[in-house]
Amino acid sequence: MSKKLVVTCLINFFIAALLGLALRYTYLSPISFNYRYLTHAHSHIAMLGWVYLMLYTLFVRYFIPEKKPVYTTLFWVTQIAVVGMLLSFPFQGYAAISITFSTLHILCSYYFFRLIWKNHETQSIVTKLLLKASLLFMLISTLGVWCLGPAVGILGQASAFYQIAIQFFLHFQFNGWFLIAVLAVLFHKLQIKDSKEFQLFFKLLISSSILTFALPVNWFAPHVVLLWINGLGVLLLMASLHVFLKLIKPRLKTMMNASSNNLKFILWFALFCFILKIVLQSLSLIPEISNMAFQHRNLVIGFIHLTMLGVISGFLFVFILQSQLVTQNKNLTLSMFVFVLGFLLTELILIIQGCLFYFGIGLLPNYYVLLFFSSILLPLGIVGLIFNIYKTKSA
Repeated sequence: MSKKLVVTCLINFFIAALLGLALRYTYLSPISFNYRYLTHAHSHIAMLGWVYLMLYTLFVRYFIPEKKPVYTTLFWVTQIAVVGMLLSFPFQGYAAISITFSTLHILCSYYFFRLIWKNHETQSIVTKLLLKASLLFMLISTLGVWCLGPAVGILGQASAFYQIAIQFFLHFQFNGWFLIAVLAVLFHKLQIKDSKEFQLFFKLLISSSILTFALPVNWFAPHVVLLWINGLGVLLLMASLHVFLKLIKPRLKTMMNASSNNLKFILWFALFCFILKIVLQSLSLIPEISNMAFQHRNLVIGFIHLTMLGVISGFLFVFILQSQLVTQNKNLTLSMFVFVLGFLLTELILIIQGCLFYFGIGLLPNYYVLLFFSSILLPLGIVGLIFNIYKTKSA
């Protein structure tokens, strides 16, 4: 992988982490930025600057045999869109400039879809199916974005249509494009062969990704049928986890035996978060718990971070650590430990506070101070990884 491209993605991640830290600092002392605008900047840079561009880099690295200049050019044009969003969202929120750069990013993603779909090469049916599915989910998710304008113009931002359009984009980005894309790279690395078990896993995964969208729809347009659809989706998701673990178990042992301690640590971390995510989703089968999660923002943020930082970023770190871009040393070990510790502490604090609110107990003592100082560990871990890559001579 290109050192420049990976470092650029990690710098985006570092900036997103700093923006998240600034959001948590606002509860300790007022800052001059609008909180909502800063939230937009944080989420866009994390999703589109870190995850999207890192997946872009991995797809080109592993599935495009002929590295034409167009791929590098498109990467930097997309990065310009990310920088544009970074320099506009904190100051104006959704307005002319930020919308222009967001639109540029979507158009770049459409061209990326065309290039990868047309030019990818893999001998594996497994990776081909996962790669194409992830790209289709990326394409489909953007329909939610195009619906936002009409939703605001016709019904307003408070309407169920507007909220469902946002949830449509987020759901199929996280549970479609991002998740299936990292699984495509993981299965490529593990050299999973096509089989009846894989075909079953693939069908279960795709079906559950679609059906579980019923839950966020139910939040804004409640109907008992949606709960049943989500319930079916969750059952299929749990079944897909069972088949997934059976598929990777023999190959995982081989990878672990040939891996460094740092890689083993992060791989177990990502797998643990992946399993935990599905277990927590299964709790949505209980209506009271799904309503509690929606009503308490701490729990929503905790689950989003579990998916973004634990599952998606965890696997992306695995792929970086497996490359020749890093040097296996104590500094790398410390960086990874600091990042994971920051993640675990912030998740624990968010969950405890969400439960306290639910039981009407109130605010955890020094809640905002604890959350802020725990969050400092996240950018520290990221910057440690960046310096390790920067100092590594062999790429």
